[in-house]
Amino acid sequence: MPSRIRPGFEAAPSSSSDETGYASGSSSPDSHEPPQIRFTTAHLNFLNRQLQNLEPQEILQWSLTTLPSLFQTTSFGLTGLVIIDMLSKMKVPRPQVVDLIFFDTLHHFSETLALVDRVRSKYQHINLHIYKPEGLSNAEEFQMKYKENLWETNDELYDWVAKVEPAQRAYRELQVDAVLTGRRRSQGGKRGDLRVIEVDDAGLIKINPLANWTFQQVQEYIKQNKVPYNELLDRGYKSVGDWHSTKPIAEGEDERAGRWKGQQKTECGIHNPRSKFARFLIEQEQKISAAGIQS
Repeated sequence: MPSRIRPGFEAAPSSSSDETGYASGSSSPDSHEPPQIRFTTAHLNFLNRQLQNLEPQEILQWSLTTLPSLFQTTSFGLTGLVIIDMLSKMKVPRPQVVDLIFFDTLHHFSETLALVDRVRSKYQHINLHIYKPEGLSNAEEFQMKYKENLWETNDELYDWVAKVEPAQRAYRELQVDAVLTGRRRSQGGKRGDLRVIEVDDAGLIKINPLANWTFQQVQEYIKQNKVPYNELLDRGYKSVGDWHSTKPIAEGEDERAGRWKGQQKTECGIHNPRSKFARFLIEQEQKISAAGIQS
């Protein structure tokens, strides 16, 4: 049975499209307190013009000095690893160190989980918050509760349970106002027109420090700085997510072509509008109610 809708989470209309997942300036509140900082549309556009031509380290420095309650969400992909390494070299005072948030879907590759341990060993100053599907600790428990292959039988419910709900819980419990992400334009799909700073439909600020970088630039940084990375990248993978929805790619294919191969889907749900999942949860509740009446 899906999680019930949390009080205060309404399917309010968003000024963003379902394709991009971002609002321009005004935002509808989520179930936690409103963000400490807000941007008008004009201010947001101005900031993006200014940040567009800065180096990633400069964007990170701006973020550290400008945004309260700043965290980094990461699945330990290459770009996220670059951000971790760049921050480690900035000599940030301990109170300003950016904590990491990792969403453990319980369906990651073993290589990904091994990488998490290697990153924690190398960057011992970081504080890592791990969020899993609510009330579950391993894949066996997940299967017992939601039956086999939920990602095939109800893809939206899987995204909600494994990724979106843990993300919203993390943002609420940690009082997150802004996050650093590893998204880049060169990853294609919905990310092709990505801006450096964006605001989602609940007011969460998302900073994309490496929005302008190519895969080659990221890879070169990883090599030059001896940053630990996922061993799967040496086996034909370029973008790594859950084991059941990630495949190696062929020469010349887009970087994220191995994600949800053969499907129209290009995002896992975390970067889709929250109002989309509010509507989905309402529909699930209606189906449950209708089933109860019929029985």
